[in-house]
Amino acid sequence: MRIRRFPAAPAALLASLLCLSACQSPAPAEPPPPEEVFTFTRENFPRLDGSTSTAPLAEAVCSVLLGESREDTADLVQFSKTTSAYYNLLQGNADLLIVGEPNEEVLEEKERSGFQWEQTPFATDAFVFVVNEDNPVDSITVAEARGIYTGEITNWKELGGADQPIVPFQRNSEAGSQALMEKLVMQGTPMMEAPKDYIVATMGQLMEAVKSYDGSPGAIGYSVYYYAEEMKMAQGLKLLELEGVAPTPETIRQEEYPLINPKYVVIPADAAEDAPNRILYDWLLSEEGQQLVAHEGYVSILEVPS
Repeated sequence: MRIRRFPAAPAALLASLLCLSACQSPAPAEPPPPEEVFTFTRENFPRLDGSTSTAPLAEAVCSVLLGESREDTADLVQFSKTTSAYYNLLQGNADLLIVGEPNEEVLEEKERSGFQWEQTPFATDAFVFVVNEDNPVDSITVAEARGIYTGEITNWKELGGADQPIVPFQRNSEAGSQALMEKLVMQGTPMMEAPKDYIVATMGQLMEAVKSYDGSPGAIGYSVYYYAEEMKMAQGLKLLELEGVAPTPETIRQEEYPLINPKYVVIPADAAEDAPNRILYDWLLSEEGQQLVAHEGYVSILEVPS
């Protein structure tokens, strides 16, 4: 796909415009220069990395910009998850990230290395809690969620549910959803130390664990809205309301749902204006790029038709 790039007006054109205001018989203005065009190819396509939950968008981007099927561009989207993706950018092993929130370790390494990046939201996501669909509890508060993960709330009857122990699953420390859990929910309060079996490496494993743990609806876990809802990973599960508000595209975009967080596109700050990663960065934030974001089921920053 060709990306339009509009150059600055040349000096000769500016001179002719000045002459128009100063001369009675101005010389004809030069015709506008042709627009510059950039074409993405496999050879110049930026090296991508990012979060599990943004991999489907990256597949769509590659497919649209290269004019190939998603299956044919799958080799370009081998995402290494949130934290590893940021380290790959810091170490020069990735050109552009489509990614969630960095954790504190990444930010500390960024400071130590003196690395500068440009990081702009391209979509809004929500942090959600999931339970088995047979769990009678439909809504909790942020404070109650925090209480579950500090170990203060241990039984569903404390939340209006059945007399049944709460089994709280966690993500591993390098997961983007773990960084969000600590930032949005725990807010500096330490999480309880979980048994090894309660810490899962991937979102898919967490969904499956919550759905089927011990054949009962006692488990709870957390994820991001896109992964749980749009990727249909929450089949057999229920997304809990928070503070009485259900996570939907409308409540997320309007910021009515209490736990929202951006998804980012990130490039090195020193990327040249005509570098492929900056051109792709700009395109994702353009109306055309935002239409693709919305089409893929993400809550786009711009209100655009999908």
